[in-house]
Amino acid sequence: MAKPELVYVNHIKSTPERVWQAITDPTFTQRYWYGTRVESDWKVGSPITFKKPEGMGAPDTGKVLVADKPRKLQFSWHIAWGEMSKEPDSRVTFTIDPDGDGVKLTLVHDEFTEGSQAYENLKNGWKGILAGLIKTAEE
Repeated sequence: MAKPELVYVNHIKSTPERVWQAITDPTFTQRYWYGTRVESDWKVGSPITFKKPEGMGAPDTGKVLVADKPRKLQFSWHIAWGEMSKEPDSRVTFTIDPDGDGVKLTLVHDEFTEGSQAYENLKNGWKGILAGLIKTAEE
């Protein structure tokens, strides 16, 4: 049986550089990622820290796997909350392609184990994050 994965494709009226900035700049991520500052130097092999708002628990962590600015960003993600903290890392891939008057942003979140609670929670969580990311990138 195939491992579960989440795939979202969105058109954004923006530039690849602006979408990249919206994904990687912690002042922007804080605006749409439920108050979380996603921090890294975005070099392959570098750590990522998902600094949650105060009182929201330990930060999630990850590692940059691919950083091809402004076309593709891939990283591992370890969720540090509740039972999900016992699950292995998952993988997030953002692909940014020029598309007419904007960009096509494809998000693939995979490498979940079967029965993953993180997968179940993120099915709805990504929708809110992406809606905010699109709004931020189009400003």
